[in-house]
Amino acid sequence: MVISHFLKWVNHAKVAERSVAAAALARAYLGNDIRFEDRCEAEAALTLLLDDPSEKVRLAMAEVFCLSPHAPAQIVAGLAQDQKEVASLVLVRSPLLTDLDLIDRVAGGDGDVQRFVAMRAQVSMAVSAALAEVGEEGACLELLQNSGARIANLSFRRMVERHGDSAILREALIADPRLPADCRHMLLVKLGEALRSAPLVLALMGERRAERITRAACVRASVTLIEATPEDELAALVEHLRLRGDLTAGFLIRAVANGKIDFFGTALVALSGKGEERVRSLLASGRDVAIAALLRASGLADATHGVILSALKIWRDVANGRRLAGAQEVSWMMLKEIGATPGQSGPGEAHQELARLLKEIHLDALRDNARGHALAIAAA
Repeated sequence: MVISHFLKWVNHAKVAERSVAAAALARAYLGNDIRFEDRCEAEAALTLLLDDPSEKVRLAMAEVFCLSPHAPAQIVAGLAQDQKEVASLVLVRSPLLTDLDLIDRVAGGDGDVQRFVAMRAQVSMAVSAALAEVGEEGACLELLQNSGARIANLSFRRMVERHGDSAILREALIADPRLPADCRHMLLVKLGEALRSAPLVLALMGERRAERITRAACVRASVTLIEATPEDELAALVEHLRLRGDLTAGFLIRAVANGKIDFFGTALVALSGKGEERVRSLLASGRDVAIAALLRASGLADATHGVILSALKIWRDVANGRRLAGAQEVSWMMLKEIGATPGQSGPGEAHQELARLLKEIHLDALRDNARGHALAIAAA
């Protein structure tokens, strides 16, 4: 039998000859015209070649078997645990490797092995979860760049938690349209922390001022984030902010002033325990007394009720086409509600802090409008 001659010959052949012979035998094994007995003998010989001292021989087999669903399972499994140049072909391409095989390689392999798994044409949620949980930064980056990878929301969160301090991974995460809104907020916070601790920022501003400015920037960015958040993710974003302690009265007032009424309604549902339909109905057409009761049930102080009711009335008129207004006009009317505009008597003691917040919101809106106007002039 030719296989017996091959096994006697292979022990004395040169590396180049063994590599060519291994590739030829592997192709013959995959052929349709080979007898069953010959196929069994060829499989035994190829399995023996897994122990060949030369990487080139094993690489020759990997090149033939890496794409075939009919390759011997034990040979593919052995090649997947070989040196990186050999294993890479099988880990990236072989259809025989199950999710369990791939998860084992992710858990037991180094960053390169993890990257090879992340590069597969199709990566299941289970394998993506393993990469998100234990994968090194490079493997997670490869996973995010793979359009064939299915990534669960929980896996995105784990990548943000584990690698959110990496600038290159933050960029890749933010660019991914599948990234949940709460993860985007986590990245905004991590970016703010990175900026606050940057040596140049600390040298220019000092620690206290840098902390104040970056915190304010994160709050503004969080409000902007709401606009890009799909409606079905608002509840998750609200819960994320609530658990972090960021769902404050000030944040909710800023959201209302900027017209984020859907988000505001979702927040009131979570804070008050009232039904979603009831809350949305009140915000759309409810009387002041009923809305004030809802705000009170949500934990918002009575001092905030007047400005919120004032803003809601304006946004109702805007929604119904009876008025044209934006954040600049709404924040001005909210200031007016507490007597904090020029010519008025000034806010009372209970509204001092609220007036400072609304003035900041109003100035932000003025700057945004002026910036947009200038860009429009430049583009004309």
